[in-house]
Amino acid sequence: MMNRIEVSHLIKNYGSNEVLKDLDLTVGNNEVVVLIGPSGSGKSTFLRCLNRLEEPTGGEIVIDGFNVNDSKNDLNQIREKIGMVFQHFNLFENLTVAQNITLAPVELGKMTSEEAEKVAKELLATVGLSDKYDAKTQSLSGGQKQRVAIARALAMKPDILLFDEPTSALDPEMVGDVLAVMKRLAKEGMTMVVVTHEMGFAKEVADRVIFMADGHIVEQGAPEAIFDNPQNPRTKDFLQKVLNV
Repeated sequence: MMNRIEVSHLIKNYGSNEVLKDLDLTVGNNEVVVLIGPSGSGKSTFLRCLNRLEEPTGGEIVIDGFNVNDSKNDLNQIREKIGMVFQHFNLFENLTVAQNITLAPVELGKMTSEEAEKVAKELLATVGLSDKYDAKTQSLSGGQKQRVAIARALAMKPDILLFDEPTSALDPEMVGDVLAVMKRLAKEGMTMVVVTHEMGFAKEVADRVIFMADGHIVEQGAPEAIFDNPQNPRTKDFLQKVLNV
């Protein structure tokens, strides 16, 4: 399996605070990798280092053969391959749903306005929001906003999608709609790295689950190995708490 992402010896410090401590990780093509672990374990920081929203302190990140840290490589070009969906949507509230989705592809010269509008309609159908094309973004519920955010990320036709706790800001009844869209993307073969507290999603959809704590990858493996037979006491303790077993 070809590796889409190769991370070696990744370190991230904020002053004297070591957030990521010498991480090594690869993500294969079409693989869905789910990161779980307690808050403050470095999961979101790791995700943000992948597309250089955070500057790594040390180590190497290679995306599709391009070293993200190498100043000779065009970071914006690399970022076009990587869509990101944030916890708090990060939509432009004053724009319509369609404008949010079409803005980047048109601005970056990827599509004409007409092409982008056609793609926006297709993507809104994909995420179950065809009727919201002209709606003002601020009129949407949280779950609808997050599905628009996924459509916006997909509009750039990325090879890899990063999800940073995409459901944690949502009311419980809206979580299912967002997870359903993510499950469909996984089925269609999208390479995904997902930080989530949704253990059911991790069990059902992940090819590999990674448990992080205190800036380290403590344990990783197939979902059934991690959830049914964790080897590390730290993993066991975490899962007992979150699964109430």
